[in-house]
Amino acid sequence: MNEVVEVAQGITNEGFILGMSALAAGIAMIAAALSGLGQGNATGKAVEAVGRQPEAKGDIQQVMIIGLAMTETSGIYGLAVAIILLFVNPLMNFLG
Repeated sequence: MNEVVEVAQGITNEGFILGMSALAAGIAMIAAALSGLGQGNATGKAVEAVGRQPEAKGDIQQVMIIGLAMTETSGIYGLAVAIILLFVNPLMNFLG
């Protein structure tokens, strides 16, 4: 227990914020990874739907493209948050 207290006392506020920013950036990148899985799933379902009803290809494609665009934005937002946390690091301004 004393070793944990000694390590915790050796962490500066700046080091803690930088570490938590890196952790948060990693969590934000999960959104980018999961959006790729969602896009693959949506495309697969669209192909299945076209296979079942070829005459509805235009409508299915239109809905799929809109859905893929919405899914891609969540991945892009996750990437933007991760880049901001790693390189701009706005939380450092709160150190007094």
